[in-house]
Amino acid sequence: MDGSSDERLTERAQAALAAVQSGRMVESGAERLADGVHTEPRLHVRKTYELKLVCAGHGSAQLSFRPKGSGTPVKVPCDQSVVQQRISGGKRIHVDVDAAHGSKGVVAWEIDSI
Repeated sequence: MDGSSDERLTERAQAALAAVQSGRMVESGAERLADGVHTEPRLHVRKTYELKLVCAGHGSAQLSFRPKGSGTPVKVPCDQSVVQQRISGGKRIHVDVDAAHGSKGVVAWEIDSI
């Protein structure tokens, strides 16, 4: 993909996230799917958060968490649909989003305090 394609896909993914805004944003970003998302958000004890992801492009991505049990692994389709998952603060978690083989596009994500 060229830069202008990435920019258009980023705009689409971020617009889809903005349409479902809830709570106070804690952390967000947009990455080329080939690079993936790899973050360790600072989440406060006894608070609930919502992780939202949108992939724009083609193929899919895989959302995973470390340590196991911190969240539910799920496939994220690159069709601009919003995937949401609640996560709890209090333990250090690592969030990863990796492209499935042959997938291309942009993934936008946001963690909101709810």
